[in-house]
Amino acid sequence: MRETVSRGTSDTIAAVATPIGRGGIGVVRVSGGQVDAIMRGIMGKRLEPRHATFGDFNDREGTTIDQGVGLYFVAPHSYTGEDVIELQAHGGPAVLTRLLKRCLELGARLAGPGEFTERAYMNNKLDLAQAEAVADMIEASSEEAAKSAARTLTGEFSRRVFAITEALAELRAHVEACIDFPEEDIAPADRALQQQKLQAIRDMQSGLAPRCAARCGAARRAYRRLDRSSECWEIQPIELPCR
Repeated sequence: MRETVSRGTSDTIAAVATPIGRGGIGVVRVSGGQVDAIMRGIMGKRLEPRHATFGDFNDREGTTIDQGVGLYFVAPHSYTGEDVIELQAHGGPAVLTRLLKRCLELGARLAGPGEFTERAYMNNKLDLAQAEAVADMIEASSEEAAKSAARTLTGEFSRRVFAITEALAELRAHVEACIDFPEEDIAPADRALQQQKLQAIRDMQSGLAPRCAARCGAARRAYRRLDRSSECWEIQPIELPCR
């Protein structure tokens, strides 16, 4: 079991969550124990969780930086598993820079590449395959690639791996029992059942092999993209038994 980052004791991180450039909307995301204080310092009040709240985003002197929408998520019901606020402002670089600067003044620090996803992993909101799928989703250049990343992000890949693991554990227990208790006669039907289970595992593994190869490639690409993607956590590639 992974250690969970404790709400209120972890440092608070902030970053612009939308691509660099100009656009109609830009988002500053904040996660950690000081979200409540930052929310009050910028919007002047505590927002109702999971409701969009329109208001002014203010600087230290009370001057309006911009008007926009604040979305507050209370731990553990958030992307990272911590308290999170997303500030949706107009997407100009100067506006987002001022808004991010205000968050840092109120106690947050600048998030590292992919650190929001790292915290989601550490807080058991995502497993490793799902964390890698976040980078795949961002980098997807085709509809099929986006669909594949979405399937992994929803946990499909992990569930199939878990099913193979469970089937192997069951078969192993049966085989070990036969070895440990050789005096017990094993009925031919039991041996046939073992062969059926083994073939079922081989079939599941065969069906997973292409996805496994894709995940290996995705992990390597994610590692190489670290310096180019703000949402790409530094995940060491895992050498899986790909065919």
